[in-house]
Amino acid sequence: MKPFKVILYYFYAPIEDTETYRDEHHLFCVQHNLLGRIIIAPEGLNGTVSGTPEDCEAYMNYVRSDSRFQDVQFKVEEHDKIAFQKLHVRVKDEIVNSDLGVDPLVRTGKHLEPAEFKQIINDPNVVLVDMRSDYEHELGKFKGAITFDMHNLRELPDHIHEIEHLKDKKIVTYCTGGIKCEKASAYLLEQGFQDVYQLHGGIIRYGLEEGGENFDGKCYVFDNRIAVEVNKVNPTVISRCYICDEPCDRMINCANAECNTHVPVCHKCGQEMEGACSPECKAHPDKRTYDGTGYYVSNSNHYHPLQGLKSQKKNIKKMKLAERTEPAQ
Repeated sequence: MKPFKVILYYFYAPIEDTETYRDEHHLFCVQHNLLGRIIIAPEGLNGTVSGTPEDCEAYMNYVRSDSRFQDVQFKVEEHDKIAFQKLHVRVKDEIVNSDLGVDPLVRTGKHLEPAEFKQIINDPNVVLVDMRSDYEHELGKFKGAITFDMHNLRELPDHIHEIEHLKDKKIVTYCTGGIKCEKASAYLLEQGFQDVYQLHGGIIRYGLEEGGENFDGKCYVFDNRIAVEVNKVNPTVISRCYICDEPCDRMINCANAECNTHVPVCHKCGQEMEGACSPECKAHPDKRTYDGTGYYVSNSNHYHPLQGLKSQKKNIKKMKLAERTEPAQ
């Protein structure tokens, strides 16, 4: 057993007082030495946190102790160290940016458990559709899956025409942890697709519970691991080094902060290019120091886990003061 864990989860449930819940949530994480990214929105929760097994267990119990989130599903992975450098608990309009105008609590695609997904993925009448960004599916995807050249879910409407001819098929959407598919599958239903499903718990859960069979490459994740292995049955590498074009499933962020592109780069090219994706980026005056990982943490500015909480309260205080001093219309 490794000394730390990484927890990935989401849950759609109405949250009325997001600011109060955000403060409470933030304090709990600080008290239990948890780091990560958590989004709180009127529609629910979305987060990835990391810490010791004991602290992660306490966090899962804390979230589930709230009746609104008692059925939340956690994807739990082991790791050699805490997978984040900071804690961010933020209030946003959506727990996953989409602008698709759909509500998964009203209608969404049918959930397929990992074992059910495994049974049907080779059915010729089943079409797998990847709802992740281009740089994610270039690193890894299910065999035969349809992918879109999109950078985020907001661009999905621009690509629906690419699968219009498949409306009579059984469409199965998938993503990293399942959250994007809640909205993507709902959007497909709105666009006239009749038989729409989604992999419940996403790629990560499928790998944990079913061994990840038929997932080619690695899965991109949004913490300092960058990419994780999924397939323990028939793994293969589908991505190639951005620089030398040799097979490579090692993902980095370009050392040039102005570029910061996500690309596969092998160890040899990473060292030779000092973590840059091109000679221009290697020569850039603001190139970051490459430590062999290709993962960069922003300047801490004397960061402390309570900093976000204090900043949030300060902003709220400013807003209330502005409201009191605003002239009558």
